[in-house]
Amino acid sequence: MQIFRSLNEVEQIGAAGRRSIVTVGSFDGVHLAHQELLRRVRERARNESASSVAITFDPHPLFILAPSRAPRLLTPLPMKLELLAQSDIDKLLILPFTEELSRWSPEQFAEQVLVKALRASGVVVGENFRFGHKQAGTPQLLEELGRRWNFSTEVFPSIRVRGLTASSSQIRAALEGGHISIANRLLGRPFAIRGEIAPGRGIGRSETVPTLNLGSYAGLLPARGVYVTEVRLGSDSAAEPMESSLSRRLRSVTNVGVRPTFGERELGVETHLLDPWEGSAPSLLEILFLYRLRDERRFESAERLKSQILRDAGRAQAYFRRRERFCGDVAAGA
Repeated sequence: MQIFRSLNEVEQIGAAGRRSIVTVGSFDGVHLAHQELLRRVRERARNESASSVAITFDPHPLFILAPSRAPRLLTPLPMKLELLAQSDIDKLLILPFTEELSRWSPEQFAEQVLVKALRASGVVVGENFRFGHKQAGTPQLLEELGRRWNFSTEVFPSIRVRGLTASSSQIRAALEGGHISIANRLLGRPFAIRGEIAPGRGIGRSETVPTLNLGSYAGLLPARGVYVTEVRLGSDSAAEPMESSLSRRLRSVTNVGVRPTFGERELGVETHLLDPWEGSAPSLLEILFLYRLRDERRFESAERLKSQILRDAGRAQAYFRRRERFCGDVAAGA
């Protein structure tokens, strides 16, 4: 996947030489609906001998337009780029979202970006797509502009899973409510966070169980509680490496909370490994959330907390045994 970070860069490198099939969006989460849009763009581009192109924005538009309402991201930009690369899109245009860009009319955006820069022959968007100043652009207006500038517009209906719409806002609501299974179904994969490992206070190792502590994280965290998780570890110096530099998945249990048993108030994320780690001391941690075990709560003593953590670990081990048995049964019946 080629990545371009401005309209000028697209023109200088000559990416606009071929006609293109384009989709546009924030793509936060790269969830099932996003995946379907990207699949359709690839399919049409292949059939029409065109380039498949996705356009996204950095930062998220609300960070400029309404900072107080800006969401914590499901996928910070480096993780979003990895997920988009996995979609096999030919080109990704990351437009810097500025106040100036926010004032572009729908007509100006379509002409400058879709027509002149990308030579779009087709644009694929969701039914709730909005663009241009004050979100005045709708799919219907995009169709009219397409007739003016000779590109087709294809509008996808919402994707629903068990009665819920696959959308970034719906996934955020599920995570904030602790409904990790719902969030994962709408994402089409486990919800994941990634960052540097921070030194802890040594309480876990001395009084309960050893843990790996996630450093400061700006993206969205799931609701406070204890989760069955898998982790991948790395020792790269980069805070957010490409996916290939991380280890295989290791089974784990993760607490998201404030450690009330020890009187702490700062929200943290700490993970207890159920599988051994045989590499050098890791500096990077990726956590994939699979299942919610319980709420976080205060215990009367560190010893009682340790006993509960060991019970949590036992329940997590049972979860993994059930998953392995189910996957084995599915494979045997295939």
